[in-house]
Amino acid sequence: MGLMKVFSGSEVMAIALKTKLEEAGIETLMRNNNQSAIVLGTGGSIAVEIFIDESKYGKADPIITDFKMNL
Repeated sequence: MGLMKVFSGSEVMAIALKTKLEEAGIETLMRNNNQSAIVLGTGGSIAVEIFIDESKYGKADPIITDFKMNL
């Protein structure tokens, strides 16, 4: 199975969602390009992304939906 992007946003929000997913036993991959943006001179406004294994989406979807509804 492949990876699926389930979130793109600020680093603080990404960490909060990552924590909720991992507490439910769903492994995550967080991609943060903020340091690259700073080095390139484009600022630190690039979003942080969270990916999960596609096969875990069914379990993750209610957690992600609840998280987004409570923003």
